Amino acid sequence: MADNVNDDVKNLQKEIFLKNDGYGVPAFDRMIKPLYRGVLSNPDGYARVTGPCGDTMEIFLRFENDRINEAAFETDGCGSSAACGSFAAEMAFGKTPDELLDVTGESILEKMGGAPEKEQHCAHLAGETLQEALSDYMTKTTTAGKEEELG
Repeated sequence: MADNVNDDVKNLQKEIFLKNDGYGVPAFDRMIKPLYRGVLSNPDGYARVTGPCGDTMEIFLRFENDRINEAAFETDGCGSSAACGSFAAEMAFGKTPDELLDVTGESILEKMGGAPEKEQHCAHLAGETLQEALSDYMTKTTTAGKEEELG
């Protein structure tokens, strides 16, 4: 009986929160439990970007056979920043560098089911940080390729 009551209370809290704040269900779930949060040591691509709100986002990427096989994020920001970083990392998995260009703030907002207008900048911060991490990877790859050519 207690489990049913607890589940009912959690569902009611979620419903009230979603109606009042404009977050989609996926975003709300990620605020509660953000996936892919953490640091990857020696990433192939890395970026740290501070947004206009003062939140800082870090994205870590690891590639295998020209596809992302590991991605993680960290943020010092709010629940919305954590949810957006989580979705950015998830959306990166399995993508080539060219495919990763399609992961933007707008696509993150779509994946998370929406966010209040005042929090949408968090998705754009996550998208920008992901693109900067890709740029870091591409720069390292290009530099390594030139060094090999020069021998």
